[in-house]
Amino acid sequence: MTKRKILGVCAWLADKFGLDVGGLRILFVAAAVLGLGSPILIYFIMYLLKPSSY
Repeated sequence: MTKRKILGVCAWLADKFGLDVGGLRILFVAAAVLGLGSPILIYFIMYLLKPSSY
């Protein structure tokens, strides 16, 4: 398990799909800054869906 920073969503996704957690974090921040879709809303929805162990 990768260390969580805020709510653990990126760490959970990285573990689940075998991706780099740093890259996911950069992707979420870039999407939020550029206003692509609703990354903050999606982040909180994924927080509600992820298991509590993360």
